[in-house]
Amino acid sequence: MDLYSTAKHAARPFVFREDDSAADLPIGAHGIIGDGFSAALVRVDGAIDWLCMPRFDSPSLFAAILDPERGGIAAITPSRRPFESLQRYDPDTNVLETLFTVPGQGVGRLTDFMPWVDDPRASIHEVHRRIECVEGTLKVDVIFDPRFSYGQDTPEIDIGEHGVLARGKNGERVVAVVGRGNTWTRRECGGVQARLSLRTGQRVWNVISWDASDPEPPAAYRPFDLLRDTRHRWREWSARLEYDGPWRHHMLRSALTMKLLTYAPTGAMVAAPTTSLPEWLGGSRNWDYRYAWARDAALAVRANNLIGFRSEARDFFHFLRDTVDLEVGLKVMYGIDGSRVPDETVLSHLSGYGGSGPVRVGNGARDQVQLDSTGALVDAAHLYEHFGGTLTVRAWRTLRGVIDTLQSAWRLPDHGIWEPRSGKRHNVHSKLMIWLALDRGAGIARAFGSVDRHDVWSSCADEIHRDILKRGLSKDGSHFVSVYDGQSADATLLQLASHAFLPGDDPRLANTVDFVRRELGRGPFLHRYREDDGVGGEEGAFVLCGFWLAEVLALIGRVDEALEVFSAHVDASNHLGLLAEEIDPSNGSLLGNFPQAFSHLGLINAALRIDRALRIRDEGSHRVPHLIGAVPRTIS
Repeated sequence: MDLYSTAKHAARPFVFREDDSAADLPIGAHGIIGDGFSAALVRVDGAIDWLCMPRFDSPSLFAAILDPERGGIAAITPSRRPFESLQRYDPDTNVLETLFTVPGQGVGRLTDFMPWVDDPRASIHEVHRRIECVEGTLKVDVIFDPRFSYGQDTPEIDIGEHGVLARGKNGERVVAVVGRGNTWTRRECGGVQARLSLRTGQRVWNVISWDASDPEPPAAYRPFDLLRDTRHRWREWSARLEYDGPWRHHMLRSALTMKLLTYAPTGAMVAAPTTSLPEWLGGSRNWDYRYAWARDAALAVRANNLIGFRSEARDFFHFLRDTVDLEVGLKVMYGIDGSRVPDETVLSHLSGYGGSGPVRVGNGARDQVQLDSTGALVDAAHLYEHFGGTLTVRAWRTLRGVIDTLQSAWRLPDHGIWEPRSGKRHNVHSKLMIWLALDRGAGIARAFGSVDRHDVWSSCADEIHRDILKRGLSKDGSHFVSVYDGQSADATLLQLASHAFLPGDDPRLANTVDFVRRELGRGPFLHRYREDDGVGGEEGAFVLCGFWLAEVLALIGRVDEALEVFSAHVDASNHLGLLAEEIDPSNGSLLGNFPQAFSHLGLINAALRIDRALRIRDEGSHRVPHLIGAVPRTIS
């Protein structure tokens, strides 16, 4: 499997030999397609091994990535081995192309997309796949083996005149059709299969349609028209990118990925479209990330506004604003429609990716006390106004209710950003984010004419600032530590510089950066922390933390170091420029749920910060506009 792990760029093909097993493919050996409701992972051999229908948080239809035998799969793959595979995106789109080369036979191109529409009410929840022979002759196997309810329900499959219909025990219905006649046959291991033989210039469509009635001929699904429309809409959307710096390609791919992770009806962005992809092979750090985290809002509002995608920033902020219930307070995470995140349960019938169980759905961290989330909410509101939006009285009431609770809650311990299962502590990062909420909130209070709250919140922010400086520093006072009166490092300490807690030239910030790298670094990569968190087992280096490091190095003037760290993380993206949650520092392979919104948001913010630092170094600070102020105030 050596070529699997080294095929990092489109110019280096994945090679499939006779004895290779697709189960050994790395997490990063996938592209992603989506329709604003859900997203599918498309493996480099042409298999869709993860798709939930009709929403991100629905039970899976295909989940072979979590269990090759029970999960379910849809595939279009060469019938003969060996073959080579290359993947790329059609430029400026989320239309995925996979090129197969079968030595001595021919070359084929697989085009995958989910129809994208501007109006969420018009979504049709379909996957369209076109296989065409580019050169020579090509034989491919088309496999359709759905398993409803996370692989717990093997459906009845009826083969009809135009295709097949799979029916689940709870009323689920999904159709698969393929061109060139009805060629489906049943497989012993489950599902159905069609074998196609193509000559140069021939092409065949395969359509998978959710909640359909009876199969229709492929032409009835209008795949050519939908492909043309989907390409056009993605290119039209991509043209809004307002960044022309050295990392434009990575910026656009990150933006396109975040758009795929956004639930169109509400504007909520899932942390990732997957569940239980392990943070370390063989470990148990497997979580469900198909929900919207409150703390992602500030990162998303800032990043999307800075590169031109203002409506996406606005929609995510409005989702969070409208979801907060003052009677229960700000929650850590929400369902994509604003509902309560389901209870965390274990699917013991699934073996897990690479045997890394357990497989979990729902998320038990939903009820944790994470006071830092409030800072993210208020910072998102502050940034929303900064970029031209106008907060309403309704938004002000929500913010006012949330911030008021901090005047006493800031003295309490909490679980913190990393969602440990080991209890509450006085986390320095949480105190920092509460300070940020009160500091930003005081400015918002002034805008709404609430002088009393401005004064009270400002005074409380000052008190927290003094408290952090008193209890959040090391014994010698040279650098910050992870918890009050503690000694350990945490990557969140890098946020002290990002949020301007102290002037950029304060030596304690630079010392903290060095302390964090010394304690948590693995070359250019960075772990979150080293302490026992009650979960157990190893984990990879955290991608977002690496981008935080690059951003802060640029902020304190160490631009060359920032470039080195940033480049290492960009190079760790997969062959399509996609990033997971974590990286194995020993070999650069991707770990954790994939692709990860946090990671791509971090890439955008770090790239912008480094770009500005390079311009200041080359042109002088008087010629370079402020990073945030450089964006026109056009949101309404």
